Amino acid sequence: MKRLILWAVAALVALPAAAQTQEAFPSYVQVYGRAEKEITPDEFYLQIIINERDSKGKISVESQQRDMLATLKKLGVDVDKQLKMANLSSEFFKKNTSVAMAKYQLQLGTSAEVARVWQALDGLGISNVSILKVSHSKIDQLKEEVRVEAIRNARANAATLAEAIGQHVGKCFYIYDSNNNVLPIMYDNTVLMRSAKAAGVTEAAVEEDPLEFKTLRLEYGVQAKFVLE
Repeated sequence: MKRLILWAVAALVALPAAAQTQEAFPSYVQVYGRAEKEITPDEFYLQIIINERDSKGKISVESQQRDMLATLKKLGVDVDKQLKMANLSSEFFKKNTSVAMAKYQLQLGTSAEVARVWQALDGLGISNVSILKVSHSKIDQLKEEVRVEAIRNARANAATLAEAIGQHVGKCFYIYDSNNNVLPIMYDNTVLMRSAKAAGVTEAAVEEDPLEFKTLRLEYGVQAKFVLE
């Protein structure tokens, strides 16, 4: 009899503790949400290398630089804002008292501009031109929009599962933001160069048949836990 009484007392003591445990660790659903978006790039970064060896020493780098600047200006490029010279200490090489090689980075806004510049520089004998990267002027804003869509997707998934068992989704008490960056894009510059030449030399031809660039893909995922009510 005493043993039964002790069990009953122990059970009564355990009930508040169990209730507190349930309150501290409520029923929840853990889900994964994802979102992605493809965007057309509007920033194209070219690397331009002017090397004295390309002309077999017949045309100095300084002369090629002057010709390049003049040509870019004719094409409507704001060289003060869009053209940057690479670091002097690491990217400039000198032979005796003259510059033997120089590197530049040029930012353009459309694939048609890329084609025109590529053709013009090739006409000057400057053929060492390559794509450094492509991006979008509002990339940070677009990233945030996709991240928001990912957490909204997670909540929608949680609501679907909760509804299936006759419950509702409550507050979110855990978010793991496993973000990815813009997926890198690799380009075959030789293929692009051939495409630029094949587009023709007139501006109308370039506008009708611009270079084909891949879209940028933003992809984000989040894990989240929601209380079940």
